[in-house]
Amino acid sequence: MFLEDEALLSPAREKIFNEKQNAALAWQSAVDKVSANLRNLEDSYLQTRSTDVEDVGRQVLRHLLGVNHAPLTMDKPGILIAADLTPAETSHFEPGTVLGICTAFGGPTSHTAILARELGIPAVVGLGEKILTLQDGGQIILDGEHGQVFLAPDADLIDRYSRVADTIQEAKKKARLERAAPAVTRDGKAVEIAANIGSVAGAQKAVESGAEGVGLFRTEFLFLNRASAPDEEEQVQAYRLTAQALNGRPLIIRTLDAGGDKSIPYLNLESETNPFLGWRAIRLCLSQPELFKTQLRAILRVASDFPVKIMFPMIATLDELRHAKALLAEAGQELAARGETYADKVETGIMVEIPSVAEMAEQFAREVDFFSIGTNDLTQYTFAVDRTNPIVASIADACHPAVLRQIQRVVEAAHSNGLWVGVCGELAGDPAAIPILLGLGVDELSMSAPAIATAKEIVRSWDASQAKSLAEQALQLDSAETVRMSVKKDQI
Repeated sequence: MFLEDEALLSPAREKIFNEKQNAALAWQSAVDKVSANLRNLEDSYLQTRSTDVEDVGRQVLRHLLGVNHAPLTMDKPGILIAADLTPAETSHFEPGTVLGICTAFGGPTSHTAILARELGIPAVVGLGEKILTLQDGGQIILDGEHGQVFLAPDADLIDRYSRVADTIQEAKKKARLERAAPAVTRDGKAVEIAANIGSVAGAQKAVESGAEGVGLFRTEFLFLNRASAPDEEEQVQAYRLTAQALNGRPLIIRTLDAGGDKSIPYLNLESETNPFLGWRAIRLCLSQPELFKTQLRAILRVASDFPVKIMFPMIATLDELRHAKALLAEAGQELAARGETYADKVETGIMVEIPSVAEMAEQFAREVDFFSIGTNDLTQYTFAVDRTNPIVASIADACHPAVLRQIQRVVEAAHSNGLWVGVCGELAGDPAAIPILLGLGVDELSMSAPAIATAKEIVRSWDASQAKSLAEQALQLDSAETVRMSVKKDQI
């Protein structure tokens, strides 16, 4: 996408043809300018994209200069320590050799960190420059689950973590072997395990990992890092290729969820004091109906050939839902007028991310086909915590009874109206939370692909009746910590 961006190409052409610079210098100048512009933005997500531009720029520069570049490799298994890593470097890593990654810089939203998670490589990033002073050949312990690194560990700590690692590896091995089998509890309750994805490659990875479908296709990745919105044909192509990769499995496409921590410059979003509470997601789409209907038309066209469902994000009121459904109907009418083939009936649901929807779940259940609970945002709105702010992020734990009670309310309202309920936030793939969600009656769990095999194994290890008792107990506790402790106690 960067290589098609006129923000890079036009300045390079200008310097080559008008200023007579050589191609390598002209290209590098354009890359430096775009990278600097991204670094100067306030949005943390877009700031980290500057590294991606520089990475792509280096790859092109090597071609222009005829420089061969061998992928970064390690001669024996170990933990890789670096100042930072580019996505291109990370994408070549083999989990059997690169056992873990420690970087001095970078953040959890960088593509490098995302790639590491998708590869199943534990990573702790942003440790500071001190980590670079370690000598090669030393021994450290990297705990990717808790974001901890132990330097020069003693024998007791090594023994403890070795036993933990062995247990984890055995469990993962067993889960991988059975990843294609359905997730059914010991007493016969089936739970659909789906994947959260953002690309065709993500869909392929989901199928390989044992996903029974896609519970969340984040379409905003089609809109990021470009000068203008993708047109209808481009979106049709992206959605069609994704659906094809799933081989008949269901695909839930979430409509554009921009704003908050996902700023898109060409949408002309104004700076806001509290962007997570502002003009984002469905609010943005309803205010730009042509942008919204372009996406809806693309989805409807693909839905004529594949099991596609539509999901609206960040719905807060019934009026918003009805407005969105009206625009969906208009999109269908426009396709009919053009003589296009499209699905005239598509299952339509909403993300439950705002407490107002959980409180009025019974009314919403009469106007949708399904609910999918986005626990990341539901938790931050419940606790008035910006989940991207490290100072207060620890307050917002979705295992807190205040969140679990909202999930219970949504499930009860859905089931009483014949609807199914999924969870597509981080909680869905949290091993400590899966038994509770099972006990609350959730029908579908959607998560990152690497978590799927383990999630299925956890479901198979429980009785639904046992999980229900656990969930009832959790609802009466007073903190996320006590809830998590109750799960551990029950597993023991």
